Amino acid sequence: MRNTEGKLVVISAPSGTGKGTVINQLLKLRPDFVFSVSATTRKPRPGEVDGVEYHFLTNERFREMIIKNEFLEYAEYVGEFYGTPLKPIIDCVDSGITVLLDIEIQGARQVMAKIPDALTIFIVPPDLDELENRLRGRGTDSEKKLAARLERARVELEEKCRYDYIVINDDVNRAAEEILYLIDRKD
Repeated sequence: MRNTEGKLVVISAPSGTGKGTVINQLLKLRPDFVFSVSATTRKPRPGEVDGVEYHFLTNERFREMIIKNEFLEYAEYVGEFYGTPLKPIIDCVDSGITVLLDIEIQGARQVMAKIPDALTIFIVPPDLDELENRLRGRGTDSEKKLAARLERARVELEEKCRYDYIVINDDVNRAAEEILYLIDRKD
């Protein structure tokens, strides 16, 4: 039996853990879920569509939304702002829709403070060797950048105890099914 109440589900994980792949699988299994689209002040990359990958905003509009407290969370990263608009999430959850939020640890802390009953899930790799293999398999990072990603992952993994649940991504389908169980269960 599926839960008919809307929920906010925060999913975090270190880079290379397969979080995006697991979320995509969740959305295939449950097309009634909504994936939250973040806002940013960065310019769209070729092929990106406003409202699909991001809501592309001007610096002025983003700052106005900060002042009006219209973000669930936001942060500045390398000179650009990124944030989660609050109203679409509240509207969905109030309508009985479950919203998935793919967010890094700092943003997750902000969400936990504002919406303590949000379901928080931290995805981990089977082990650090597997994480390194996944990152190397991408073939996109220099050794220096790879080392930095692995160090950041070690730091992020220390935060997993702040989350409601920890899910090991040793198999995408199994991890997605476990997350569905956690979302649909009645507490």
